[in-house]
Amino acid sequence: QVQLVESGGGLVQAGGSLRVSCAASGSISSNYAMAWFRQAPGKEREFVAYINWWGGSRTYTDAVQGRVTLSRDNAKSTIYLQMNSMKSEDPAVYYCTASPTSLDRNAAARSTEYMYWGRGTQVTVSS
Repeated sequence: QVQLVESGGGLVQAGGSLRVSCAASGSISSNYAMAWFRQAPGKEREFVAYINWWGGSRTYTDAVQGRVTLSRDNAKSTIYLQMNSMKSEDPAVYYCTASPTSLDRNAAARSTEYMYWGRGTQVTVSS
């Protein structure tokens, strides 16, 4: 059984910063690649950021490039998504996900490549 539990969501002002976390537990090893997706009301779930198991490879969607940093602490089985300069298009439910294999840039953006998903954490941006 694998569990991914997101935390850190909440309300942030436009231009502000927020860090969301995802803690993994159960039958999941530090070899898993992990990623964040987000889904806004009425929209498809979309890719945000990806990190391979040792943190040496990261991929970001263009919409967050330069504003977001994804990192991981394998000792804590946790990944962190630091979001800065929050914009009106950032509000969504943010989902953590894990894959047992490393993914190239194209595959990392496909939700079907991932095996486990968290329940999400809500991020809201006020203007």
